[in-house]
Amino acid sequence: MARQAERLTGVWHGLYTYAGQPEPVYFVATLIDSGAHLSGSTHESAIGEAGAPLTLFASINGTRHGKSISFTKTYDGSGGWDHSVAYDGHLNADLTEIEGRWSIGVKANGRFLMIRSSGASEAVVRRAFARA
Repeated sequence: MARQAERLTGVWHGLYTYAGQPEPVYFVATLIDSGAHLSGSTHESAIGEAGAPLTLFASINGTRHGKSISFTKTYDGSGGWDHSVAYDGHLNADLTEIEGRWSIGVKANGRFLMIRSSGASEAVVRRAFARA
Protein backbone atom coordinates (compact mmCIF):
# COMPACT_ATOMS: atom_id res chain seq x y z
CA MET A 1 0.00 0.00 0.00
CA ALA A 2 1.25 3.50 -0.82
CA ARG A 3 2.47 5.59 2.11
CA GLN A 4 0.25 8.57 2.94
CA ALA A 5 2.72 11.05 1.38
CA GLU A 6 2.65 9.04 -1.86
CA ARG A 7 -1.13 8.88 -2.18
CA LEU A 8 -2.74 10.48 -5.20
CA THR A 9 -5.93 11.46 -3.37
CA GLY A 10 -6.92 15.00 -4.23
CA VAL A 11 -8.02 17.34 -6.97
CA TRP A 12 -6.24 17.16 -10.32
CA HIS A 13 -6.55 19.54 -13.28
CA GLY A 14 -6.13 18.03 -16.73
CA LEU A 15 -6.31 18.32 -20.49
CA TYR A 16 -6.87 15.77 -23.22
CA THR A 17 -6.63 16.00 -27.00
CA TYR A 18 -8.24 14.17 -29.87
CA ALA A 19 -8.28 14.38 -33.66
CA GLY A 20 -10.54 17.03 -35.10
CA GLN A 21 -10.53 19.15 -31.94
CA PRO A 22 -8.26 22.19 -32.35
CA GLU A 23 -7.94 22.87 -28.61
CA PRO A 24 -7.35 20.44 -25.72
CA VAL A 25 -10.35 19.76 -23.48
CA TYR A 26 -9.95 20.93 -19.87
CA PHE A 27 -11.27 18.77 -17.02
CA VAL A 28 -11.10 18.49 -13.25
CA ALA A 29 -10.70 15.08 -11.58
CA THR A 30 -11.07 14.14 -7.94
CA LEU A 31 -9.05 11.01 -7.21
CA ILE A 32 -9.29 8.68 -4.21
CA ASP A 33 -6.16 6.51 -3.86
CA SER A 34 -6.70 3.39 -1.75
CA GLY A 35 -3.29 1.84 -2.28
CA ALA A 36 -3.48 -0.07 -5.55
CA HIS A 37 -7.07 1.03 -6.33
CA LEU A 38 -8.13 4.42 -7.72
CA SER A 39 -11.65 5.80 -7.81
CA GLY A 40 -13.15 9.23 -8.21
CA SER A 41 -14.99 11.52 -10.57
CA THR A 42 -14.46 14.11 -13.29
CA HIS A 43 -16.30 17.06 -14.72
CA GLU A 44 -15.65 18.93 -17.95
CA SER A 45 -17.33 21.38 -20.30
CA ALA A 46 -18.54 20.48 -23.77
CA ILE A 47 -20.70 21.94 -26.50
CA GLY A 48 -23.94 20.11 -27.21
CA GLU A 49 -25.39 19.34 -30.61
CA ALA A 50 -27.45 22.56 -30.59
CA GLY A 51 -24.37 24.60 -29.61
CA ALA A 52 -25.42 24.96 -25.97
CA PRO A 53 -22.74 24.53 -23.28
CA LEU A 54 -22.87 21.30 -21.27
CA THR A 55 -21.17 20.04 -18.13
CA LEU A 56 -20.28 16.36 -18.41
CA PHE A 57 -19.78 14.15 -15.36
CA ALA A 58 -17.98 10.81 -15.19
CA SER A 59 -16.78 8.27 -12.64
CA ILE A 60 -13.24 6.88 -12.43
CA ASN A 61 -12.29 3.32 -11.52
CA GLY A 62 -8.76 1.99 -11.91
CA THR A 63 -5.45 0.85 -10.52
CA ARG A 64 -2.02 2.10 -9.65
CA HIS A 65 1.13 -0.02 -9.77
CA GLY A 66 4.14 2.03 -8.72
CA LYS A 67 4.18 4.97 -11.13
CA SER A 68 1.86 3.35 -13.70
CA ILE A 69 -1.77 4.43 -13.67
CA SER A 70 -4.69 2.79 -15.51
CA PHE A 71 -8.30 3.82 -15.13
CA THR A 72 -11.60 3.84 -16.94
CA LYS A 73 -13.63 7.05 -17.06
CA THR A 74 -17.34 6.33 -17.56
CA TYR A 75 -19.66 9.21 -18.43
CA ASP A 76 -22.95 9.27 -16.50
CA GLY A 77 -25.23 10.03 -19.46
CA SER A 78 -25.40 13.80 -18.94
CA GLY A 79 -25.49 15.56 -22.29
CA GLY A 80 -26.08 12.20 -23.96
CA TRP A 81 -22.54 11.03 -23.20
CA ASP A 82 -22.57 7.52 -21.68
CA HIS A 83 -19.47 5.79 -23.04
CA SER A 84 -16.26 4.70 -21.29
CA VAL A 85 -12.71 5.85 -21.97
CA ALA A 86 -9.54 3.92 -21.03
CA TYR A 87 -6.61 5.96 -19.65
CA ASP A 88 -3.03 4.68 -19.24
CA GLY A 89 -0.36 6.96 -17.84
CA HIS A 90 2.75 7.40 -15.74
CA LEU A 91 3.44 9.55 -12.71
CA ASN A 92 6.38 11.94 -12.68
CA ALA A 93 9.08 11.65 -9.99
CA ASP A 94 7.43 13.98 -7.46
CA LEU A 95 3.90 12.53 -7.99
CA THR A 96 2.44 15.83 -9.19
CA GLU A 97 1.75 14.96 -12.86
CA ILE A 98 0.21 12.02 -14.71
CA GLU A 99 0.86 11.91 -18.44
CA GLY A 100 -0.28 9.32 -20.93
CA ARG A 101 -2.75 8.19 -23.58
CA TRP A 102 -6.50 7.62 -23.63
CA SER A 103 -8.57 5.49 -26.00
CA ILE A 104 -12.11 4.52 -26.83
CA GLY A 105 -11.42 1.08 -28.29
CA VAL A 106 -10.09 1.59 -31.82
CA LYS A 107 -12.49 4.48 -32.51
CA ALA A 108 -10.53 7.35 -30.99
CA ASN A 109 -7.41 8.12 -28.95
CA GLY A 110 -5.20 10.93 -27.83
CA ARG A 111 -2.97 12.09 -25.05
CA PHE A 112 -3.69 13.55 -21.63
CA LEU A 113 -1.96 15.35 -18.79
CA MET A 114 -3.17 15.75 -15.21
CA ILE A 115 -1.53 18.04 -12.63
CA ARG A 116 -2.19 17.73 -8.90
CA SER A 117 -3.95 20.83 -7.66
CA SER A 118 -1.96 23.14 -5.48
CA GLY A 119 -3.61 26.23 -6.79
CA ALA A 120 -3.06 25.04 -10.39
CA SER A 121 -5.28 26.83 -12.85
CA GLU A 122 -6.32 25.90 -16.37
CA ALA A 123 -3.58 28.24 -17.69
CA VAL A 124 -0.89 26.37 -15.69
CA VAL A 125 -2.08 23.02 -17.05
CA ARG A 126 -2.18 24.34 -20.63
CA ARG A 127 1.45 25.55 -20.37
CA ALA A 128 2.59 22.19 -19.00
CA PHE A 129 0.63 20.31 -21.69
CA ALA A 130 2.20 22.41 -24.44
CA ARG A 131 5.74 21.59 -23.28
CA ALA A 132 5.03 17.83 -22.92
